[in-house]
Parts: sequence; C-alpha cells; structure tokens
Amino acid sequence: MDLGFEQLAAALGVGLCAGTIGGLAGIGGSMVMIPGLGLILGYEGPQQQRQHLFMASAMMVNVLVALPATRQHQRAGAVRRDVVRIVMPSMAGAIIAGTLLSNQVQGRLLALILAGFIAVYCATNLWKIFLHGWRKHPERPVREEHLSAGRLAATGVTAGLVGGLLGLGGGVVMVPMLQLLAGVPLRMAIGTSAAVMCLTGAIGAAVKLAGLSGHGQSIADAVQLAVVMGPGAMGGALLGARLTHWLPLNAVRALVSVLLLVAAMRMAAVI
Repeated sequence: MDLGFEQLAAALGVGLCAGTIGGLAGIGGSMVMIPGLGLILGYEGPQQQRQHLFMASAMMVNVLVALPATRQHQRAGAVRRDVVRIVMPSMAGAIIAGTLLSNQVQGRLLALILAGFIAVYCATNLWKIFLHGWRKHPERPVREEHLSAGRLAATGVTAGLVGGLLGLGGGVVMVPMLQLLAGVPLRMAIGTSAAVMCLTGAIGAAVKLAGLSGHGQSIADAVQLAVVMGPGAMGGALLGARLTHWLPLNAVRALVSVLLLVAAMRMAAVI
C-alpha cells in the first residue's frame, strides 16, 4: 500500500488519538482507529473488504496500547490480578471465535455494525451522564464486589466475542460489565481491562491476520498501517493511562462519546 505524506501523517494522528483514548478509557482504541482509517484511506469495491484490513491493523495496535497502559495502571495499583486470572482465559477463547466469525462476514456489513455499535455506546454514555450529572461519584468499596467465577467468565466471553467480531480490544464491553456484574470500581476495571488485552489482543490480531488473504487483503499492508499508527498509539496510551487517575471521568467520557459519535456518523455516510 502506497501512502502519501498526508495519509501517513493522518494515520499517525489517528494512532495518537486512539492511544490516548484507549489508555484513558480502557477501550483499546479500535473505535477510533477503524473509522479513522476508513475516512483516510476509503473502501474499495461493493463488499468493502478493506474493513478487514483496518480491523487487523487496529487489533495489532491495541496490543501496543495495552502494554504501556497496563504498566501505568499497575503503578497506580489499578490492576486486579484476581480478576485477570479468570477473565483472561475465557476472553482468549471467545476472541478467537469472534474473529473467525468476522472472517465469514462482508466488510461492508462489519463496518455498518461497528458504526451502529459505536453510536449505541456513545448515546448510552451521554444518557447516563445526563441523568446523573457531572458530579463525581465515589467508587464502590470492596465489600460490594461480586467476583464469582461465573460473572467474570461471562464478562470475558462477551467481551471476546464482541471484540473479535468487530475488531475491538474488548475493553469497551469489559469495563462496564466488570462494574455492573462484578462491582469492580471504574478505575480498577479500566486497568484490569488493559492488562487482559495484552494477551487477548495479540491472539485476536494473529487470527485476523491469518484470514486476510481470504478477503483479498495483504498482511504486509496491515503491518504497515500498524507500524505507522503504533508510535503515536503507544505515546498516547502512556498519557491516557496517567490522565485516568487525574481527570474527572464523567467529563472525559462525555467528550470521548461526542467525538466517537461524530466519527461513527461520518463512517456510516461513506460506506
């Protein structure tokens, strides 16, 4: 894939934004990278199989985002090893299944599903903030947690299936599920999600890369895009992970939701 200077600069910027948002919100960054690459590079043919290429690149970069973010979260004491031990194996198996399923779906349909998923995610976040206001709520104490193996395994399976199908890291599903099902405090849910994705993201990326040739896409092109976005994503992840423990999360969530909603709308318009 021959990329001009403007495209290279734009892809680097997409990586930086994705890394910062991924490290800040624990969502991996694919919800920024995949729509961003689609808007920068466009889609080819009626089936728009380039979506698979964008997914593979984003899934590789997710690992680069998760690694430095996890280090920062560990320093802040926000990675729950007891949760990781149960969620990680269940998510690893599920992300393989979800990625294999995505390889059976046309790129255009995957892009539309992703745009719809992003829109629902953003609308839900904005609605919650509207209902509860901007005030900072105390995180749940440990005594309110419900860390049963069943709840944590269900979280891993759901996050893995959705992440594999749409090319996401899985954190966008894992973080709220850890809060709702297991009562894990938000910042710990974000840090734990990043730690899990260090392994599950690599597994999903490997499976997606292996299936690219079936969609007429090149592994070399996917790697090239990942290399371009990677440095910015890693730097952004470090910044985002640090800001998680300093910024008001409701305000951050609102800003991120608005930006992602705009990106999803533009993505759907060009498909």
